[in-house]
Amino acid sequence: MLKIEVERYNYRQVHSTTGEVPAIRFQRAKREKKSLFRDFAVPSPYKSTKDIFCLRIKRKVDAYHKISINNIKLKVHKAPLRSEVELRIYPNEKEGVAEIRIWYKDILTDVYHVKNSDLDLVHF
Repeated sequence: MLKIEVERYNYRQVHSTTGEVPAIRFQRAKREKKSLFRDFAVPSPYKSTKDIFCLRIKRKVDAYHKISINNIKLKVHKAPLRSEVELRIYPNEKEGVAEIRIWYKDILTDVYHVKNSDLDLVHF
């Protein structure tokens, strides 16, 4: 029933304010580049959507070029000692593994795969 009503509203009913059918108006706006909807593109310097839709944490590199998160030690390459790095964590619930992407000053330095259970991430 809801599907039928949505179909009727979007494709048949003339909107009282605009005087146009919503679907036709939207298609015209897209064609004329007047729509606020844009194609999604990963912004530079990021490589993947995993760098955008993720959990973010900052850590400092210790004297042994390592960082820790929940007692898991990870080696950090290409970042100076005692510098701050950003961890972008992309949990994959299906596989039970999280991908940890380590960034230092817009440079992807390392990628690690860790079990979700070891990370003890937030549960919703």
